[in-house]
Amino acid sequence: MIDLYFAATPNGWKITIMLEECGLPYTVKPVNIGAGEQFRPEFLAISPNNRIPAIIDHDPPGGGEPISVFETGAILIYLAEKTGLFLPQDLRGKISVTEWLMWQMAGLGPMLGQNGHFLLYAPEKLPYAIDRYGREADRLYGVLDRQLAWTNAYVAGAQYTIADMACFPWVITHKAQGIDMGKFPHVARWFAEVRQRPAVKAGTAVGRMARPEEITANAKRVMMGIGEKQA
Repeated sequence: MIDLYFAATPNGWKITIMLEECGLPYTVKPVNIGAGEQFRPEFLAISPNNRIPAIIDHDPPGGGEPISVFETGAILIYLAEKTGLFLPQDLRGKISVTEWLMWQMAGLGPMLGQNGHFLLYAPEKLPYAIDRYGREADRLYGVLDRQLAWTNAYVAGAQYTIADMACFPWVITHKAQGIDMGKFPHVARWFAEVRQRPAVKAGTAVGRMARPEEITANAKRVMMGIGEKQA
């Protein structure tokens, strides 16, 4: 059994999608990031960067004590190696998937996160930041579109892999982020195909009912990393 420390965000859904695709049993351990639960010592013990998601695998390969893993890229690789699924074993295939997984971790996720922050959540509308990150979001969508045009299938090649699972939840946010998908037809084709996968539907449904319709000012303050919820 895997314990998944989770909130309903693009990063959280990367892991629920992978767990559903692999058919691994898991228990969701909700982390209320708006209330600052990610700063609690018991959570920091498994995720020292105070970010969701994180997992504890009570049945690790080879047995032994439970293993905890934080950071979505590391979790996806761990689960792929545990199950032998969604990560090619041949050298070139594995390198391609790893490259695009790292691209998502270092580029697509952080830059879309900044774009969403300044566009939707920042207390002040800063034109420079909105323009800067909006342009970078468009650039990254262009990179992904060219890659999907070249592969004509999935992010890292002909097979669906953890690279797709890493990118897809962030592309879910395209409307809120002001992305014109008409400019990126290959991303649109890929997105429409991947979203129909039963495991993707199940994975992205996790936690949706628990998401607040409105994020309070204090929750925004906590999620921006200014500090824990004050009494």
